[in-house]
Amino acid sequence: MALQIRRATFADAEALSAIAIATYTETWGDSYPPQDLHAFLHAHYSTQPQRIELSDPRSAVWLLLDGDAVVGYLAAGANTLPHVDARDGDIELKRLYVLAAYQNGGHGARLMEAFLHWLDTPQRRTLWVGVWEENLGAQRFYARYGCSKAGEYDFIVGDSRDREFILRRA
Repeated sequence: MALQIRRATFADAEALSAIAIATYTETWGDSYPPQDLHAFLHAHYSTQPQRIELSDPRSAVWLLLDGDAVVGYLAAGANTLPHVDARDGDIELKRLYVLAAYQNGGHGARLMEAFLHWLDTPQRRTLWVGVWEENLGAQRFYARYGCSKAGEYDFIVGDSRDREFILRRA
């Protein structure tokens, strides 16, 4: 059975929290001290922050489903990246994660296409995305969609500071 993509609803907050925590931990879990990681995950990816995100009319989330199991997602919303050219109405691709067991099947591209279809409304909003400076695969992925480096900032998890590139697609 092919994996399905659908827009998340408010009722998906717990499932979104679970996949957000699972994929972030799988991808970056060994990058931070356990107490910092736990605090970060609770503050940003627990159920309550997901409910807030899902209720924001400027936000949209797509779930990648294998049957009833959520195995990946893309979350977007109002831009929060620190850049002088950012404007009200701009959109940030906040997270695009797929469980490792489902990677390299074109699912990230499918999620990105669903997102871009939503983004490319008559308003033609600018897209922003933050990417870790050493995540060359993600940088190449976003470049395929017209994103290029526009700046840098520090991504903070506890006492850790990671250098992130700010990418933009006008």
